[in-house]
Amino acid sequence: MSFQLGQDRLTTALLYQQVASGKPQATLPAASRERVKRYRQLVQSALDSGKTYYGINTGFGYLSDVRIETSKLSQLQDNLVRSHACGVGDYVEPAVVRGLLLLRAHTFSLGYSGVSEACLDTILEFLKHDILPMIPAQGSVGASGDLAPLAHLALGLIGEGRVLYKGEVMPAAQALDKAGVKPVKLGPKEGLSLINGTQFMAVEASIALEEARILTQSADIIAALSLDALRGTLKAFDPRIHEIRPHVGQQQSAERIRSLFKEHDPIVESHSDCSRVQDPYSFRCVPQVHGATYDTLAFVEKQINTELNSVTDNPLCFENGEILSGGNFHGQPMALAMDFLGIAMAEIGSISERRTEKLTNPNLSGLPAFLTRESGLNSGYMIPHVVAAALVSENKVLAHPASVDSIPTSADKEDHVSMGPIAALKARRILKNIANILSIELLAACQGIDLLAPLQPNPRLKKIYDSVRAQAPAMDTDRSLHDEIKNLSAWILDGSLLKCAEES
Repeated sequence: MSFQLGQDRLTTALLYQQVASGKPQATLPAASRERVKRYRQLVQSALDSGKTYYGINTGFGYLSDVRIETSKLSQLQDNLVRSHACGVGDYVEPAVVRGLLLLRAHTFSLGYSGVSEACLDTILEFLKHDILPMIPAQGSVGASGDLAPLAHLALGLIGEGRVLYKGEVMPAAQALDKAGVKPVKLGPKEGLSLINGTQFMAVEASIALEEARILTQSADIIAALSLDALRGTLKAFDPRIHEIRPHVGQQQSAERIRSLFKEHDPIVESHSDCSRVQDPYSFRCVPQVHGATYDTLAFVEKQINTELNSVTDNPLCFENGEILSGGNFHGQPMALAMDFLGIAMAEIGSISERRTEKLTNPNLSGLPAFLTRESGLNSGYMIPHVVAAALVSENKVLAHPASVDSIPTSADKEDHVSMGPIAALKARRILKNIANILSIELLAACQGIDLLAPLQPNPRLKKIYDSVRAQAPAMDTDRSLHDEIKNLSAWILDGSLLKCAEES
């Protein structure tokens, strides 16, 4: 279904669905188009008044007191885009660029930015033809908006820089010619509107949240497999325990794990009379730890969804004709939310690594050392566990908040900045590490179940086990698990594990 710009409410789930499909669909209804025209006229009226307005007929930042003559206003906007397009580092993936185009169009359709129909239509043409400007990931401090990344987006819109088009990186002018799209000719304020705002960190945050949701739910499922392989007790998941500490996320996690054991489980039955009273925290406290992350994600989702439907550039136009300068471009709400998400998700990886350690440790698991029958001749899961430990340690470094830092810029005019883009980018790096950590635990859990044969898990867990084994056979003797860890990591992250669990 096409997203109605300026009318529908954008959410992280909707944005993720649109950009992950590779074919975002957005239309500009007549009412939204009229609103864009009306607000654009406010900018023209401001110019006609002869008064000085920041960003319309002045320089920018520290140079905001410099008045620019009317004949040079178009050059002012082009110069602004070119000068700010100086980001560095790896280019962001296509999904992020599609998200930026969609979110820029949605923001501008609300009117307050005062851009022209032509500018908005060019963005929609880029979406339609999947023309994706090449945007370096690094260079924004997250105040005055995401200046460098958004400038690279704007550079493509004016027909400069490089873009990805039909699988090939080429000059923007060449791609536009092939697609039959005309570059936008920037009018007063439009260059500033294009580079000013929190869209880069908001899109990265949206994707991070949806990936985090997939990984946390997957972690519950993988923990259930590990619990079966360890021959752990289900008592810690009794609903009565969680009813008297009624955190929503804790209850959700406990219920998800209980649901995976509703059917008769031969492994559980085999140790119903064992002497073990309690499992280690990494098993017993899964609802408490995973649940706290669920609750964090709920807060983060609220923050991002508010940001996705906000106008965050500067200055802003209002119906009474006033054009006001403010600070909506400051990324503090996204910075704090992304730091919180990174910390909460690092804990998902941390407790997963502990479960993998318990499975590979014969003193705790009762299984052969490192989950291999001929320990010594074979190293089994010794080093996969080491890899998980390395990733957990890296996540501890990445979980240090970016939002507590600020470096003044623009000759101290922009004297407090959010570092929101850094918080979002490192949160996504944490998530990639967690996908690998969970992949290792999933492989270890299935290997543990192999070693319990002829006992088998219940039908729901068996279906998940079978799906894993279709991609990664049991390891009877040592082999490289590099490809299997990588492939299962992608399988988890794209939601396939969740789908498998839902179908079972």
